[in-house]
Amino acid sequence: MQTNRFLELLETRRPLLSDGAMGTVLNQRNISFEDCFDNLNLTRPALVADVHREYIEAGSQIIQTNTYGANRFKLAHFGLENKVSEINYAGVELARRVILASFADVLVAGDVGPLGVRLAPFGRVQPEEAYQAFKEQISALLDAMVDLVIIETMTDLYEIREAIHACRDLDPQIPIIASMTYTRDDRTLLGDSPAKVARKLKEYGADIIGVNCSGGPSQILRVLKQMHQAVPDGRFSAMPNAGWPEQMSGRIMYPASPDYFSDYALAFWEAGARVIGGCCGTTPEHISVMRKAIDSADIQDYKNGLTQTVIEVEESEPALMPTQLAQKLARKEFVVAVEMDPPRGLTTNKLIAGASLLAEAGADVINVADSPMARMRMSPWAVCALIQKQVGIETVLHFPTRGRNLLRVQGDLLAAHALGVRNVFVIMGDPTAIGDYPDAMDNYDLVPSGLIKMIKQHFNIGIDHAGTDIGQPTTFFVGCALNLNPANFEDEVKNLERKLKAGADFCMTQPIFDPALLHTFLDHYNVLIGEFPVPLLAGVLPLVNYRHAEFLHHEVPGIDIPDFIRERMQQSGENSAQTGIQIAVELIQQIRPLIGGVYLMPAFSRYDSAAEIIEAVSKG
Repeated sequence: MQTNRFLELLETRRPLLSDGAMGTVLNQRNISFEDCFDNLNLTRPALVADVHREYIEAGSQIIQTNTYGANRFKLAHFGLENKVSEINYAGVELARRVILASFADVLVAGDVGPLGVRLAPFGRVQPEEAYQAFKEQISALLDAMVDLVIIETMTDLYEIREAIHACRDLDPQIPIIASMTYTRDDRTLLGDSPAKVARKLKEYGADIIGVNCSGGPSQILRVLKQMHQAVPDGRFSAMPNAGWPEQMSGRIMYPASPDYFSDYALAFWEAGARVIGGCCGTTPEHISVMRKAIDSADIQDYKNGLTQTVIEVEESEPALMPTQLAQKLARKEFVVAVEMDPPRGLTTNKLIAGASLLAEAGADVINVADSPMARMRMSPWAVCALIQKQVGIETVLHFPTRGRNLLRVQGDLLAAHALGVRNVFVIMGDPTAIGDYPDAMDNYDLVPSGLIKMIKQHFNIGIDHAGTDIGQPTTFFVGCALNLNPANFEDEVKNLERKLKAGADFCMTQPIFDPALLHTFLDHYNVLIGEFPVPLLAGVLPLVNYRHAEFLHHEVPGIDIPDFIRERMQQSGENSAQTGIQIAVELIQQIRPLIGGVYLMPAFSRYDSAAEIIEAVSKG
């Protein structure tokens, strides 16, 4: 039994390279995610062996057994709970045989994943039951002579504690990698920070403190540095996903290419990782480029850079995970946002169908209005959550201050964040006098600039309006409104400056129809203040017909439609909707060099028109 071989290799001057995902590769070979991957050790051993072989050929020094879900709770879903020992033992045997056939110096890690159930007090499974389930699985892995045990992708410190204790009770000497996964906010699912996790895993007796799965390499590196700062004398592992998963054409796709992992392999090493590998979405190709990067690196350079790199990260520093919208605007990509109204009743089928159409057409983000025109609608943060979950496209939550006191404002923000909504568009909101309930309360405690300040300077550093700790910082990306056709230009600029000083990250404008409005506003702003400091999304409202154009021009404050456009709509007759689309496309093409993107507002839920505009703009 070579249980000390792993610890010996840890003392070498280069990090150990583990393998990548098993499930991803099996799925690529037509094994459904609904099937029991672990049972393939018995039913299709050659297929599992081929994956192990490819990782060894790619340069892996550690092969993880195909036993991630081989515990009694998960196997019970397939009626296989009585085969825990058989499946785990077979998983180790398979890996051993492939290693022998390859004549490679490769170690076998017994892979132990979460039980798939919640432990008390958040679930019905008691810690003793979890301990017994882990003990049953790990016992089989040890009987089959693994070199080490990797307990991975855990979200609950109580659960990983039981797994480590079960392993230690079975064999006090077996090396253990204990690894947890994190949400986009750099916290575990139950809210624990990387620093706390690192200290607890050391306390529980892990030899290697790990981070795996989570997001892509960038997030893993950030978490790794925080763990290393908390436990400077610890040994660490880093095994990221190939980016955040995306659903495309019914398949789960991961965006990070193998080449992207090359530099990060060295960065993980520099930040203190002694074991490096991959998780969901990674393949033998990812491992191969990491192998080449490690082998070709100058050892002394990375050894000398280690301490400085780790010290740069402060434990108290908020770990902000930029939204996709924030990242695209930072990269100066042209962004297309589309506004959707929540439904009046319970049914969301049409809403989801419309969002799906827009996502397929190429929209970057869906804006969800809050009670537009002060009319009763479904709460927008629920709509945002549904769209993000069912369609897979990011949303922007419209968040009016009107009608909310400080208690409700803060509670609603926490609710939105808990539902995964991170982009917020702060506005005053429509007065209730014009809506369905004119006698409804219309008071507010904060104006938009005050709410922006509270989000960016309180919530995003982890405290509420009163300065009380809220547990962890929020990660909101905040937009504000801008009127390019104000009655008083100087007042609009002063109001905008208050919002920007409060921390607004981007601006979205009311609908415009004349490019001259944008040019004039930006020229005046440049004279008074300087270069416009944040990304600007210009409002574009596709006209439907002549009557629509006349109504907007004469009855909606702030909207001015030039005579020649209204005449063009009048002359278009039955083709007026198509003409409205063409006018919108022409406008976007004219103002595109000046803006960060557009904010489409399709009238009467004409999402098909918006999709046509998006496709035309993307071609241009």
